[in-house]
Amino acid sequence: MSHHLDSPLARQDIRLDITDLYLFRGEIGTVFVINVCHSIAGPVAAPGYHPEGMYEFKIDRDGDAVEDVTYRITFDARDAQGNQAFVLRCLRGAEAADPAAPGSVIARGTTGATATTSEDVRIWAGQAGDPFWIEPDVLHAVGHAFQDGTIVDLTGWDPARARNLFAGHTVYSIVLEVPDAALLVDAPGRRRIGVWAVATLATDAGGWRPINRVGLPMIHPLFTQYNEDLGNRLNAGCPADDFATYGEAVAQAIAAMVAATGTAESPRAYAEMVVQRLFPNILPYVVGTPAVFGFAEWNGRSLTDNAPDVMFSIAANAPVRLGIGKESVTSKPTSTFPYVPKPA
Repeated sequence: MSHHLDSPLARQDIRLDITDLYLFRGEIGTVFVINVCHSIAGPVAAPGYHPEGMYEFKIDRDGDAVEDVTYRITFDARDAQGNQAFVLRCLRGAEAADPAAPGSVIARGTTGATATTSEDVRIWAGQAGDPFWIEPDVLHAVGHAFQDGTIVDLTGWDPARARNLFAGHTVYSIVLEVPDAALLVDAPGRRRIGVWAVATLATDAGGWRPINRVGLPMIHPLFTQYNEDLGNRLNAGCPADDFATYGEAVAQAIAAMVAATGTAESPRAYAEMVVQRLFPNILPYVVGTPAVFGFAEWNGRSLTDNAPDVMFSIAANAPVRLGIGKESVTSKPTSTFPYVPKPA
């Protein structure tokens, strides 16, 4: 459960519930992927993308945790065949952080078909298989450990019977690939970027309400499974405020769990070090390099990176393994655009 059904607000309409953010090198540029509307939530009257919502990829290019470029996607309602028309806009500079800014329309398209701009930016949206995997018993044990300040108790759990909770399930993906020349047009020498994704909903008052915000994977499974108020709050706000707003609460949870496990001479010092990595909640990436989301470094995130083992073990300062990996995914990602698995 990287970000699936992560808060009460997100569960109110799963079309705005971002399950995962991926960021990696594609065939022609940097690939940004978010998934929404997970089938594990059950039948949805009008599945796909919310016609009153806004889906955005936010890009920080100077390390201040404030977006310098935003790619915004909005959708029309489903037609009789279930397809949705969409518009892709690009916003740069001060406009990138303004939900009311109009931006520049760079592409229009329809779900299920690839749209390409004159700069070779391409976008695809449609139903896909979920490439993420999670073992439910390990997931819940980790959630309890960080909520209760205890060890990860897997008494009676048999790794040989580990299963992928999401095997065979589907999502609705948005896949955006941006060539280097287009992505770095205003700052060609700044190849290190930070990325997060946001889903917002139009309000009756004319503004926008943040529903989901995703940067690094597994933040919510670690700290909000049994603290849903924190889950809602983590989805609001902006990355630049994360450390000041959530740092202490998360540090306390890590320190208590690590103290119970006995894996650090100073659990508090270890917790503070981890919190410095987690916040601001942004996924780092060097444009043009292979994505690696591992123990030593976070550089983007591929569709097959083992984020649960990495994040659970770093937070616990002890090995935490699911007992399953990418082999448990029913439908596999591909090496060609749009990269995401086909629905199983």
